Amino acid sequence: MNLYGLIGYPLTHSFSKKYFTEKFAREGITDSTYELFELPDLAEFPHLLAAHPNLRGLNVTIPHKKTIMPFLDALDESARKVGAVNVIKLDNQGRTTGYNSDYYGFLLSLRHWLGNLSKPSALVLGNGGACRAVTAALTDLGISYLVVSRQPTAETISYEQINAETIKNHPLIINTTPLGTYPAIETFPPIPYSFLTNHHFLYDLVYNPTETQFMLKGAAAGASTHNGLAMLQLQAEKAWEIWSN
Repeated sequence: MNLYGLIGYPLTHSFSKKYFTEKFAREGITDSTYELFELPDLAEFPHLLAAHPNLRGLNVTIPHKKTIMPFLDALDESARKVGAVNVIKLDNQGRTTGYNSDYYGFLLSLRHWLGNLSKPSALVLGNGGACRAVTAALTDLGISYLVVSRQPTAETISYEQINAETIKNHPLIINTTPLGTYPAIETFPPIPYSFLTNHHFLYDLVYNPTETQFMLKGAAAGASTHNGLAMLQLQAEKAWEIWSN
């Protein structure tokens, strides 16, 4: 039996397990199963591999997307481009290669959502592993962006620095933080929502709940909104493509 799974900590909920379990049943994939592996410390990663010789692939989630990289034997171009890994493929000899399917999921979902719309400048909220996938995709789509973080750097601004002009000049606003995720559904990124208009597009990578406070506040101002479910589905299918080939 081929084994696939998800590593991260904590794993209080899992899109991946439900998605792949249902996919295997729906598509008659009877030689594969998907499990959750909570790893508080990545020092346990080699032990996990040794304990499961039938492991063929892993998804990687918070907080290990960047710190897993030194543990792997090789990195695909997608992982090098993003600087983070969310998919690991294991070959028959147990050799591990890291990929980033978040990049593909976001790029395809954004392109489908915006359609033929002219490329709007983006404000990217958060600077973690998900941000890296988003900014790599934006670059490849030819969309300029500005990153917002709690601790500003030479390349980012702080939330306190966002003003009416910032919001006006960045019609596309992307939340890559976990703010608003169940069960903390009342939380949201601290941006000045009063400056939003019906010319704005708010993309939230959060998918649970389907309408976050970030999205609701945008919709109240007339903005178009989009959650992260399509991205998750697309990146999951990309992960399966990686494992299967």
